Amino acid sequence: MKKCMYIAGVWMLLLMAAGVACAQSRDTIRMMQYNLMNYTNTSGISDCNSTTNNLDNKDTHLRTIFQYAKPDVLCVCELGSQNQYADRLLNNVINTNGITYYKRGPLTSLSGGYIANMIYYDSRKLTLYSTQTITTSYRDINGYKFYYNADNLSSGDTVFMTFWIAHLKAGSYSSDASARLTQVQRLMNKLTQLGDPGNTFFSGDFNIYDSEEAAYQELTQYPNSLYRFYDPIDRPGRWHNNALFASLHTQSTHSQDADCFSSGGLDDRFDFILVSPPVYYGSNKIHIVDGSYHALGQDGMRFNGSIVSPSNNSIPSNVANALYQQSDHLPVIMDMVVDAHVGVPEYPSNVLINVANPVRDELLIDMQNEEGGHYDVAIFAMDGHCIARHSEELDAGTHRLTYPFPFPKGMYLVVLHNGKGLKITRKVICY
Repeated sequence: MKKCMYIAGVWMLLLMAAGVACAQSRDTIRMMQYNLMNYTNTSGISDCNSTTNNLDNKDTHLRTIFQYAKPDVLCVCELGSQNQYADRLLNNVINTNGITYYKRGPLTSLSGGYIANMIYYDSRKLTLYSTQTITTSYRDINGYKFYYNADNLSSGDTVFMTFWIAHLKAGSYSSDASARLTQVQRLMNKLTQLGDPGNTFFSGDFNIYDSEEAAYQELTQYPNSLYRFYDPIDRPGRWHNNALFASLHTQSTHSQDADCFSSGGLDDRFDFILVSPPVYYGSNKIHIVDGSYHALGQDGMRFNGSIVSPSNNSIPSNVANALYQQSDHLPVIMDMVVDAHVGVPEYPSNVLINVANPVRDELLIDMQNEEGGHYDVAIFAMDGHCIARHSEELDAGTHRLTYPFPFPKGMYLVVLHNGKGLKITRKVICY
């Protein structure tokens, strides 16, 4: 028990030191995912052309939406797959009215097609570090890795985050659902090849109708929990044409046919932001702001109706009108807090760990380690008291550790260490 008490004392000191640093250097990053509905004049769709989907008009509406939402990271799909459209959005919409500091990622269209994905970001807060492209039978899936421009960046203290964007196959036939599954399988295979997922976001127009669809299950129930995604709002069910999920619907903003806009009103949840375990549990320098995830302009009163009728009082009328005129999708927004200074190292490159949370009767840990040896798992109450400790001799590889958890409801700390300087800490909630 002496060793356990020592760890508790060291941990509490580090926790207090990190808390002071974090309190002095926290920043909020707002992410927005938006299907722009054919931001191009060459879509090849007869009723969606330069007259019915005029880019000058779209730019005006997009400026209204962008200046109201003020995202730091804007992920888009249905952008014309030529640099002229990516640049036009940056220069005509985003970097206007005195704003000059947004940049964009590189454009790809390796899978072919007339529309592509893109990311725009506030370069005062983020710096693009690397990119990845996954090809599919329909469209590219794009990954953009950034680091946060922390105050003490020169000393190497920063936060990395990766944004993946996809526009999955549309359609309600079984063949369409199979195509969506194949696309996300390509993503999950890529993530496992890359290793350590860290702070990862996956967003886009997924065209998924319910939480039982195979593509959604592949993402959220992936066998290796280190790489699976979490849905921040966690409301599974049959979203399509279901009034119980009216507050989640993102398509369509139009109830009647109108040129290239889809009709039928808001009755589908097609637009998503999913997050990796470290983001969901706030264990790696970034955590989601509670209650911040929402579809802009969705007040829950629009089932099978438009974004402007009945009257929408959740946003200014000019913003509601811009959403109506710009796209048949609503943008999805989520805020997260970045802790720029961290006193305890997280996610060493040779060890990955995911602790199932919340906890009931058992503590479940999925672990992937490149080096075998002795590992200790200690459980602490929030007052720093060590209440349990387990030791393991593990070979290099993937492991699932299961321990009884006969403790009262509340919050606990789980600390994994190996006596060689490795120490990984996770918060868990028991209920």
